[in-house]
Amino acid sequence: MGNSAIDYLDAVAQGLQRVRETQAPALAQAAETLTQVIVSGGRLFSFGASHSFMLTEELVYRTGGLMLINPIYPQGMNLFVRPLPLTSQLERLPGLGRILLENSPAQRGDALLIASTSGRNAAAIDMALAARERGLTTIAITSLEYARAVESRHPSGKKLHELCDHVIDNCAPLGDAAVEIPGFPQKTGPLSTVLGCALVNALVAQVIRNLVERGVTPPVFISANLPGGDEHNRRLLEQNRDRIFYL
Repeated sequence: MGNSAIDYLDAVAQGLQRVRETQAPALAQAAETLTQVIVSGGRLFSFGASHSFMLTEELVYRTGGLMLINPIYPQGMNLFVRPLPLTSQLERLPGLGRILLENSPAQRGDALLIASTSGRNAAAIDMALAARERGLTTIAITSLEYARAVESRHPSGKKLHELCDHVIDNCAPLGDAAVEIPGFPQKTGPLSTVLGCALVNALVAQVIRNLVERGVTPPVFISANLPGGDEHNRRLLEQNRDRIFYL
């Protein structure tokens, strides 16, 4: 009898190894850009539609996380929406991503992380286009294998990786799911979330190190379940309130 649970864990390990071997330069460049934005007084934002928003949720208000990362909420494109298939329809709606960015505090000189594994849907693409016009620096988290194998759903014909200043490949396969089960046609075990979360945490770790090496003390959350955690977090949130918009 096969063990698909172990097959999935093996696929995750192999995906992480591919990320480690191929994405170190992209991570370093993106981290340096984010460091410069912070040092110059800019603000950081993060967006993803549907399950890609989980990367933003991993970054924001998180133990060990950088307090300065602000979510742009994917209105109508998360698991609170009913019926859930509506989320897929809205992320394909031209113009919605632009509206979301225009109604956020993001402005020239800020940086924006946009996650979309396929990179083909309008919400992420419109946000990238609007961010370019507004003068934001953009970082895409996407699967290049996936994006290059599908057509854009945006009127421009562009995909996310073609529109961002930095591109980090999450190395997820076409279709995302990675585990084959004999006698069953549909693969299971999606990889984009676990690989994407690893990438964004790696990115933040490098940004924090860059800041420390420049003599800048970065505001980093510690667990509220540790002694003194609440006080530490409250103090740093207040000190950095001018660049934090989720309070």
